[in-house]
Amino acid sequence: MSSHSRTLTNETLIFARGTTVPPSGSSLKRQGSQTVMEKVLILDANTRSALAATRSLGRRGVHVVVADQTERSLSSASKYCSESFAYPSPAGDLEGFLATVKAECSRRGIKVIFPMSEISTANVLKHREQVAPLKVPFVGIDTFDALTNKWKLLKLAQQLNLSIPKTQFVREISSLGALYQVLKFPVVLKPYRSRIWSHGRWICTSVQYADSAEELKEIAAQHEYFNRHPFLIQEYISGEAQGIFALYDHGKPVSFFAHRRLRERPPSGGVSVLSESIEPNPEAQKTARAILDYVGWHGVAMVEFKVSAKGAPYFMEVNGRFWGSLQLAIDAGVDFPWLLYQLATGRDLDRVNGYTTGVRCRWLLGDLARLCRVLVSNGSSPRLPRFGKVQSVLQFLNFFEKASKYEVNRWDDVKPFLFELTQYVIALIS
Repeated sequence: MSSHSRTLTNETLIFARGTTVPPSGSSLKRQGSQTVMEKVLILDANTRSALAATRSLGRRGVHVVVADQTERSLSSASKYCSESFAYPSPAGDLEGFLATVKAECSRRGIKVIFPMSEISTANVLKHREQVAPLKVPFVGIDTFDALTNKWKLLKLAQQLNLSIPKTQFVREISSLGALYQVLKFPVVLKPYRSRIWSHGRWICTSVQYADSAEELKEIAAQHEYFNRHPFLIQEYISGEAQGIFALYDHGKPVSFFAHRRLRERPPSGGVSVLSESIEPNPEAQKTARAILDYVGWHGVAMVEFKVSAKGAPYFMEVNGRFWGSLQLAIDAGVDFPWLLYQLATGRDLDRVNGYTTGVRCRWLLGDLARLCRVLVSNGSSPRLPRFGKVQSVLQFLNFFEKASKYEVNRWDDVKPFLFELTQYVIALIS
């Protein structure tokens, strides 16, 4: 059976929670014969995951309100967005952010909130009582922190005997000298969090690669998130990046989905710009379940892996929130935003009868940025694509690939792409 026509069965992937009667205290309201769906607020409206969730819920008749630090945003441009507003930075003005969100939700009659970024999710969960009675269908802050803190997470993975790359836990940069003899280059340097509170401000971090001890020393000294905070050094695993997407209901699995990254930005590994729905690697799914079951997860999560040429999955990290390639799962048949909305509002969950493999989703402007990185590179790094620059250009120009969909630019909702394109051009000329 062709991978483009194969549909995974419900028995293979889906563990559905279903009830015949709405639970006590259900948030469903009925007006005559019509079910009134509660308004939802989607934060971080400039993210692609927020756009995917806006389209998902808006198509189903949910009144979607979006918000970000600017009122005009990627998601607010969508025809499926009903309202939008701006809030202060959750990183720079936490009290203002929380107060604005609560006040706007009260004024607009919003009952459910979906944070999208790690900072907004962490802040909403940490200060849940300040945004009460809003429904936030995510785990508590302690569990969220345990899985988004890479140091704690990989220690847990070791405790559960899961397959991870060889890892050195570095508490301070002064201890690097003792490690050089045991490291096999190239290595991967990972900050312990994707965002770190450092000296009164949030700093963004990124994974770095070192091909020698000298380069490792130079990188560690250059970046604050290495020279002033704990970090990890891992062996470099050559292989394909894959992810297991999941939805849990208070420790019980509801649905799973798997994808692989065909192209990433930067090309050495990062955000997916072209991804494909696949059958889950059995060991990867087993690992994902081991972690999420152990902590009693609730809500959505993406568990990331690097799969070697021999098919061995190495566990990498967990995103305890919606992920960038969310639209792919929706296109393939697992509508995570809608399922989470049903879970949050006490509705019976739709039964998902598997999903279609071989569906591809492309972030066009992200793919363009990736191509530019490939073209200006000297091609000497082993982590860059092995094929030539001409082939990279031809791959990018293949706009009519079978089973491919576009993440942002869609003919039935074209304004978000026009907004994104405008922001891209402004960034280039500024």
